[in-house]
Amino acid sequence: MKVFTDNEAQQNLELLLGEAQKEGAVGIRQKDGKTFILRPENIPDSPLNIPGLNLPITTEEIIGFIHEGRKGG
Repeated sequence: MKVFTDNEAQQNLELLLGEAQKEGAVGIRQKDGKTFILRPENIPDSPLNIPGLNLPITTEEIIGFIHEGRKGG
């Protein structure tokens, strides 16, 4: 993990954020020796975000299957 001084962090915010994104975390050390960790927020993908399928089927066929399923067979 790369550690920046507080002055470096203030002067190079874009670099700091990019490094945190790439490496997973960066440290920021104050003059008094205290170190803080900066990590990107982990936002999970939506469970509805699934890859599509490229099937040789028409919209009309899909609608027909839906109607058939609603009839019960």
